[in-house]
Amino acid sequence: MPKVPFAVFPHDRARSLNVVGEQITVLASKDATQGYEIFLQDGPAGTGPPPHSHPWDEAFYVIRGEVEFGIGEKSMTAIAGTLVHLPAGTVHWFRFGGDGGQMLSMTGQGSEASAMFTNIDHEIAPGAPDLDALRTVAERSGLRLALG
Repeated sequence: MPKVPFAVFPHDRARSLNVVGEQITVLASKDATQGYEIFLQDGPAGTGPPPHSHPWDEAFYVIRGEVEFGIGEKSMTAIAGTLVHLPAGTVHWFRFGGDGGQMLSMTGQGSEASAMFTNIDHEIAPGAPDLDALRTVAERSGLRLALG
């Protein structure tokens, strides 16, 4: 299938997915781009995924607020205007700061993130997740929780 240009206007966006308390809007799926994926992520204070890794690259651009990132054994606070790039296989997590925040994220070739976010939205109750259920859903898309 040939690649085609496209635009996603605010009124055309799919509904936001509730992914463990965070609202994630799929702006471009790998089906649309035939490769990478782009997401708008909004989260209240304290939300974000547990430590995990996946077989695709991922980058985050903080639009609003502060976001605490854990990358391997290190952590850092990213403020608006910060770009964080994570190569495939990197164990990482993040938490939105005190006033919540917003990020644009993009995944690399081979991403299964949009399918995973959709499955989590459908199968995992909002709020503090059942980690065993979350692990089961996430692993179907190649994500590995790193909870010890």
